[in-house]
Amino acid sequence: MESEVVQYVHTPVLLAETLHYLAPRGENALMVDATLGEGGHSYAFLSQFPTLRIIGVDADPVIQEVARKRLSVFGERIHFYSGWSHTFFAEYPTEIKRPDLILIDLGISLFHYEKSGRGFSFRKGEILDMRLDPHFGPSAADLVMQLPEGELADLIYQNGEERYSRRIAHAIVEARKRSKIETTDALAALIEKAVPASYRHGPIHPATRTFQALRISVNGELSRLESLLDSALHVLENGGRLGVITFHSLEDRIVKNFFRNQNKDCTCPPEAPICTCKGQRTVALVTKKPVVPGPEEIRANPPSRSAKLRVVEKVLEENL
Repeated sequence: MESEVVQYVHTPVLLAETLHYLAPRGENALMVDATLGEGGHSYAFLSQFPTLRIIGVDADPVIQEVARKRLSVFGERIHFYSGWSHTFFAEYPTEIKRPDLILIDLGISLFHYEKSGRGFSFRKGEILDMRLDPHFGPSAADLVMQLPEGELADLIYQNGEERYSRRIAHAIVEARKRSKIETTDALAALIEKAVPASYRHGPIHPATRTFQALRISVNGELSRLESLLDSALHVLENGGRLGVITFHSLEDRIVKNFFRNQNKDCTCPPEAPICTCKGQRTVALVTKKPVVPGPEEIRANPPSRSAKLRVVEKVLEENL
């Protein structure tokens, strides 16, 4: 079916597992692909389940246009929303059907590293931007040039778990006194010089964690994640399933704790003598442990190595 001339650079991770756990259990089911990207997951779902309909959500209008072309063969079975996923769910119209299935893939598409030209990769000499929505908020260059040293160090440490965050932040602040830091290769070279020699030759490039930290901050990836999960679960149909794919420990910890708390009948502190919250469990854990890629997928698609899929099923009815 897929005869597009366009070359798609992103390979959807844990595809077979996602198709298995989020398979529709009835006719005419509605799915929200909350992080559409190039449309790889949606293409597979629409191909395998002929009565499924999908709403594809993405904050990046450029990559969404790529997905529109790819998924046009499915006609009215696919609809698009341009904007952030948490906003989409928070404003979900009461007059339309609730989704039976929701997929949230938190990974940054390879498209952004290879084709966006927005500075997601430190291996290219591009403008230091990193915004998924190029019209939203400050860029990575703005943070690098404007944040006070202490705030910049905290950002790099908290979002990137970078142990040399203070050395890197100090080097950035000293360098920006002399000239603007506007490109990815300039920042990467600066970081390389700031860290110990032994760190430069480690298993990952010394700029990896700093670039991750800036990207997370620029796009609010952690700050909006819990509200995204909460609003998505709220609009999900009772008995529906929500699947989330994470790629690093910071976001996976948020997803794991959110699902764990929603799986509790009581949310009172452990030291409370009696239950006063009158809480009710809202989800059942479909995957007790995260689903991870096997050796074959990792060999074929190395970026998948850190992926984790967690799936829950909604068990408590809510009114919109």
